[in-house]
Amino acid sequence: MKKKIFFFTLLILFLILLPARDEDVWSLYFKKISSIVSIVEDNYFSEIDHEKLAFASIKGLLQTLDPHSHFLEPTNLSRMREEYKGKFYGLGIQIQKQEDRLVVISPIEGTPAYKLGIQAGDIISHINGESTKPMTSLDAVQELRGPKGTKVNITIIREGLEKPLELTVVRGEVPLHSVPYAFILQDGIGYIFIRNFAETTATEFREKMKSLTQQGMNKLILDLRINSGGPLVQAIEVSDELLPKGTLIVSVKGRRKDYDSQFRALRNNQYENLPLVILINRGSASASEILAGAIKDNDRGLIVGESSWGKGLVQTVFPLKSNTAVALTTGKYLTPSGRSIQRDYTHLEAMFYLVGEDVPEEEREVRYTSGGRKVLGQGGISPDYEIKVSLSRFTSSLMFRGVFFSYAKKFIEHKTPLSKKYIFVGKDEEPADIQEGKVVVNKDFVIDSDVLEDFKDHLRRSKIKFDPEKFAPAEDEIRRELRREIFSFLWGIQAGRKFYVKTDPVVLKAIEVLPEASELIE
Repeated sequence: MKKKIFFFTLLILFLILLPARDEDVWSLYFKKISSIVSIVEDNYFSEIDHEKLAFASIKGLLQTLDPHSHFLEPTNLSRMREEYKGKFYGLGIQIQKQEDRLVVISPIEGTPAYKLGIQAGDIISHINGESTKPMTSLDAVQELRGPKGTKVNITIIREGLEKPLELTVVRGEVPLHSVPYAFILQDGIGYIFIRNFAETTATEFREKMKSLTQQGMNKLILDLRINSGGPLVQAIEVSDELLPKGTLIVSVKGRRKDYDSQFRALRNNQYENLPLVILINRGSASASEILAGAIKDNDRGLIVGESSWGKGLVQTVFPLKSNTAVALTTGKYLTPSGRSIQRDYTHLEAMFYLVGEDVPEEEREVRYTSGGRKVLGQGGISPDYEIKVSLSRFTSSLMFRGVFFSYAKKFIEHKTPLSKKYIFVGKDEEPADIQEGKVVVNKDFVIDSDVLEDFKDHLRRSKIKFDPEKFAPAEDEIRRELRREIFSFLWGIQAGRKFYVKTDPVVLKAIEVLPEASELIE
C-alpha cells in the first residue's frame, strides 16, 4: 500500500511538471524511478519508509529547478495556510530562544496564555514532558500549536517561585496580525509596519490608515523591512489604496500563456495624494517588492533603505494527496516599468544568507519610471536613498543572550541596585506612591551613565563576560536596546517600538526626504 502511495505521489507531480505531449519523456522517467525503487527495496539493509523516500525524491527533483519551487509536507503546508489566513490555534505567546532557554517575550491579550497569567520573562522548560533545551524556536512553535480545543502541557520556571508551574493549556484561536504597528511619529507623519502579507493584510492596512487619518496623518512612512512576502493579491490590494485608478501595479508572464496577466488599480479617492516613503532592506521580498516596485516605477513615492531580496518569480500551489502540495514556479512578475527584479540564484548562499554584493549595474536591464527616472532589473528593488543599518557584533551577542530583555524586567521590578530609586508609572505604580528621594520614570526617561553602569553590574551578576573596550563603541546601540525593552515592559510593545523607530537612522532619513516625496504627487 505504501509503495502505491509513493508512485501515486510521484505520478501527480510529473503530471504537473511535464506537458501532456511529452509522453516519451514521462514514460522514461517513470520506468527509471520504478527500477531504482525496486533496487532499493530489494537490497537496502533495513526497512524502507516509502513516504520518507517519496518526499525526499520530490524535494530533490524540485531543487534542480529554482530556489522557490518546493515541496510542502503536511506540517509545512499547515503552517503556510495558517500564515496566509492570519490565524492559528495555540497558546498565544511570543517566544524567543535565548541561549538554551525558551523565553516568553509577551503573551497576546485575550489568548489562552494571557488568561492563565503567563508572563513576559517566564521560561518554558518542558512541553508535554519534553525538555525545550535542544529545541529551536521553530520546533517549539510546532509543539505549542495544534487543533482548536486540544491540550498541551507546559512547565514554567518563574523567578521568585520555589517550584516550577505545571500548566495544562487548551489551545484557542490566536490572530496573526500582519500589520502590528501603526502610530503618529511627529507632525502628522504616520508610520505603519507590515510584517508579512496574509489574507487579512489589506483589511488591517485600511483600518490602520483610517485610524491614523483620524489622528491627523498627512504623510506616511510604510515599513516593509524584513517582510518576506505572501499572497500576490494582498500586495495588489494595498497598492490599490495608494495608486490612482487604472495604474499598472504588476504583470505576470509565464511559459504558458494562460499564466500571463496584468493587475491595475481599480479604485480612486483613497490615499493617492498622501506623500509616501517606503522602507525596504535585504529581507524585503516577493509581495513587499511588488508593492515597493509599483510605488517606485509609478513615481508615487520614494524608497529608503537597502536593496531588496530580489524574488521576482511567482509560485502556484498544486495540492497533492496526503495533505501535501507542491509550490511550483509558474511565471515571473514584472514591475510597471517592465523589469524583472529576480536576483541571480546560482549562488544560493548569497541569496539565503543575505550576503554578497549587489548585481553590477552593467549586468542589469535598464527601464524607466513613468516620470523618466532610470531603474534597474535583476537585483531586487534599489532604494532612492541607501541607508545601511546593522548592529555591532558585540551588541548582537548581548541580544542573542537575552540580556537586554532580562535586565529591563529586573529593572522595572526594582531588582537592580539603581532601580530601587525609581517609581515606574504604568507598571502598577502611581505618582502618589512617590517617597522622598524617589524619581518618577515617564516617557522622557533616558538611559544615562548610571543606567549603563547598572546594566554592566547585571552582566557581571549574570556571569556574562564582556570587554569594556568593545562596550564603549556600542553604547549608543545599547542605550536604544535598553530603552526599547524598558518602554515595552512599562507601556506595551508598541510604545517600545515607537521609541525605537524615532531613533532609527532609516526612519530619520525617510522623514528628511518626505518633502521630496510630496513633490512627486504635485
